[in-house]
Amino acid sequence: QAQLVESGGGLVQPGGSLRLSCAASRSIFRGNRMGWYRQAPGSQRELVATITSGGSTNYADSVKGRFTISRDNAKNTVDLQMNSLEPEDTAVYYCNAEVGFNRYWGQGTRVTVSS
Repeated sequence: QAQLVESGGGLVQPGGSLRLSCAASRSIFRGNRMGWYRQAPGSQRELVATITSGGSTNYADSVKGRFTISRDNAKNTVDLQMNSLEPEDTAVYYCNAEVGFNRYWGQGTRVTVSS
């Protein structure tokens, strides 16, 4: 079974909100930094937000004030609350886990912001 599984993507109008969730296996979640990345068509994959096991967060400038990353260390999940969505946020969003020098990725969930 997959070690990282994203969900919550979909179609939303500009200005709307969406909440993404990533379910991780305990072995790659516990004690590690988790993150959300995204890749738009024709673009490079870019960092959206990260969160450490202790709850320290980091955001890309483009999403500061609009997106919030959180984690539940009991459920082994990491969420991304996205508000005030813009067409430029359209992308496939990927969950990431940092395990030492290794990086793990989910299959992604598609977010489309369009009127």
